[in-house]
Amino acid sequence: MTQQHVDAAPGPGSVRRSAQLTVASICALAVWFAFPAPRVSAQRATPPRLVVILVVDQMRADYLQWYASNYLAGFARLLREGAWFTEAAYPYLNTITCAGHSTIGTGSFPYRHGMILNNWFDRKTGKSPYCTDDPTVTEISYNNLSPVQGDSGKLLLVPALGEQIMNRGGRSVALSLKPRSAVTLTGHKATAVVWFDDRGGWTTSTAFTKTPVPFLQAFIDANPMTADYDKVWERSLSPSAYQGEDQVKGEGKVTGWTGSFPHPLAVPGGKPDSDFYGRWQRSPYSDEYLGRMAAASIDALKLGKGAATDFLGVSFSAVDGIGHVYGPRSHEIQDALIRLDRTIGRLLEHLDASVGPGNYVVGLSADHGVAEIPEQVGAGRIASKTVTTALQNVLVPALGPGTHVLSSAYTNIYLDEAARKRLSKDKTLREAALTALRSVQGVKFAFWGPDLGTASARASSDPVRRAAAFSHYPGRSGDLIIAPEENWLMSTAVTTHGTQYAYDQRVPVIFFGASVRTGWYTEAATPADLTPTLAAVAKVRIARTDGRVLTTAIR
Repeated sequence: MTQQHVDAAPGPGSVRRSAQLTVASICALAVWFAFPAPRVSAQRATPPRLVVILVVDQMRADYLQWYASNYLAGFARLLREGAWFTEAAYPYLNTITCAGHSTIGTGSFPYRHGMILNNWFDRKTGKSPYCTDDPTVTEISYNNLSPVQGDSGKLLLVPALGEQIMNRGGRSVALSLKPRSAVTLTGHKATAVVWFDDRGGWTTSTAFTKTPVPFLQAFIDANPMTADYDKVWERSLSPSAYQGEDQVKGEGKVTGWTGSFPHPLAVPGGKPDSDFYGRWQRSPYSDEYLGRMAAASIDALKLGKGAATDFLGVSFSAVDGIGHVYGPRSHEIQDALIRLDRTIGRLLEHLDASVGPGNYVVGLSADHGVAEIPEQVGAGRIASKTVTTALQNVLVPALGPGTHVLSSAYTNIYLDEAARKRLSKDKTLREAALTALRSVQGVKFAFWGPDLGTASARASSDPVRRAAAFSHYPGRSGDLIIAPEENWLMSTAVTTHGTQYAYDQRVPVIFFGASVRTGWYTEAATPADLTPTLAAVAKVRIARTDGRVLTTAIR
């Protein structure tokens, strides 16, 4: 990140209050340091040959504090032996999965990489494409599913770390349940990239390979997801180890499950079907599967053993699926994190055994956090129809009858051509439209989109305007941009994310492995810093980024 961008991004003061460690969490975290860190070999003369990025979808930074006493493996080791930037936060508004993974994968923010949302309105087609949609390619199934339109990094406008490592002779592997999470970590090319098809199988696309990758096909054949069919997800610790109650106001339900434990993956008299695959993806078993697949990838390709640097990206998706339904205080999210702690611990041990301490470096982060369930904190929800009606009531008297609001994609509102042209010239009408949006219950901020696509907007002293500017890409972003009151949701989900508040922006940023200086660091940082810092440790030259090398964490 250039100095200009450092100044423009929110510093630790903007989120420090929510980052304060409680006495209880300090005591729990301190337990880890009562045990000596494993002895690491002397600094290697050559840089590490394997760069690993781990992403936990929807992991709030304060999960490391709230539930610290239950972490004994992966998270514990990362914080005990790694470098944790405790104040790390995204500087932008649209804290959404595709935007976050693209930022982590490229080291750039949405105003440069272009992945502003999971879906945005395309004026040319009148549709809202998925951020990795590519009609020129076809999916390739590892489970004999019929071919459908494929996914690629076509809409990602800057190179990701994985593809840049490949351009220098290395191998790149990316794994996740979601295409938007796997593709954006490796970019436009990969040795192997795979995600889960909701129809019931693993898939890739012709953008990356012409046929199934043999080692992945062998692993998937030997490890069918249906082997988990009869499993029952129960809490892995005594109920007293979990904070709060098991079932509370506002929680949702997954089809086939109640709001409390246990959660069986099978249903009486049922069979593996779309509902089963939905439950499986919203259980810790899917993350455990990804962990095993990552270990198999390391072994099959001998990652980190060649002359060139290799890349492995793994995005664990279960926490997101669980969090959207049960919320950040639930027993479900607590147990998912306990089990993910163990999964990451096993993966780190496998890296030690297969690649060797000192020959790999890991960066861990998240694509976004998550809000509290509104019904639990006295907040509410903003209906898209309410927003559209408020705008139509202003635009129709000025422009005549018609649907002047074409689409409302979360924070982004798209107008028809007549309304766009009129508002761009008529400041009075434009201000009336913005005032109408701010009058909607739950909406706090509203901006005219074209005003956000400038360097001055990204350097604004108004933190919300600045955040909206970092999320703005001309031609993809809306004509009008809104942001909600704190804890208000622009979604029908039980809870979600996608705002400028600390609960969405603050995520872990942790480095571990070769050349990493152990410690907790309070300097300002963002997930965009992962790619340049990891590249610096591995001595891999990469394209310009918004992120900066966090030199304080490097030996």
